[in-house]
Amino acid sequence: MTTPLKIAVLSGGISHEREISLRTGRRVADALTERGHAVVVLDPDADLFARLDEASPDVVWPALHGSSGEDGALLGLLAAHGLNYVGPSPSSARLAWSKPIAKSLVSRAGVNTAESLTVTREAFRELGATNVLRLLVEQLGNHLVVKPAQGGSAQGVTVVNDLEGLPRAMVDAFTYHDVAIVEKRIVGTEISATVADLGEGPTVLPLVEIVPLDGTYSFEARYTAGETNFFVPARVDEAVASSARIAALTAHTALGLEYLSRIDLIIDDTGVAYFLEANTLPGLTETSSAPLAIDAAGLTTGEVYETLSRRAAQRTHPQQ
Repeated sequence: MTTPLKIAVLSGGISHEREISLRTGRRVADALTERGHAVVVLDPDADLFARLDEASPDVVWPALHGSSGEDGALLGLLAAHGLNYVGPSPSSARLAWSKPIAKSLVSRAGVNTAESLTVTREAFRELGATNVLRLLVEQLGNHLVVKPAQGGSAQGVTVVNDLEGLPRAMVDAFTYHDVAIVEKRIVGTEISATVADLGEGPTVLPLVEIVPLDGTYSFEARYTAGETNFFVPARVDEAVASSARIAALTAHTALGLEYLSRIDLIIDDTGVAYFLEANTLPGLTETSSAPLAIDAAGLTTGEVYETLSRRAAQRTHPQQ
């Protein structure tokens, strides 16, 4: 009989995505507990490492969304403390957390990305908002997507369809980060590609097609039941699906991700897949796409989370 693991699930934190993290952590903990493992759920604070020492887990599962868990800082501290965890190396997490850097690396690996410009809050102010906005439109057109350069769950993201909406979109993005990325909008089919490595190399699980009822996959559409329709497998022909899977796997590999990631793509009307962003600690709530992909692959979340935990527990030298 396989020995149960002692697993510490970290959830909560102080980011804008705290409530989503709590939901993810609860789902992960429940799934692992049902598999017979001894699970403790910890909300990071000043006593975290003392509590981890007391719990003495075989492996840590960071279920922290936002900067508190996804920018690589906490992962580096866990590694420095000699703790094995489910997730990428701290350096890979840092690369993926920065949307402009992730786009550059994935583009260099041969995956299509939307044309974009990156604007700092300082440049927006010092060079004159009017001048910057004019240059953005001249370069990228009127149909844009504005987002913070760091962050998740679509917070601070705005779809812009005319010049009048652009100033407000920039302000909203700067609310969440000092750098905004402005992309030419690509209209098409939104796809979530979950990549899992269960011991035989990373594999793309069945693609999930995302159809928000109001047309925009906003924070509310992501985490409010009934606001989004999901189709799995995605309703695209096999040639297009194959291309999207290759793009997702290429992005996952180019960023050095491990264990479990979610690669967000959009497929235009010609069937070309474009990389949007990578998620190193994907949401695993009741309305998240990754559990749907796991189920469509004929697996259970408990099986997958257990396999990932056992693999991570055997890691002897966490990378920095």
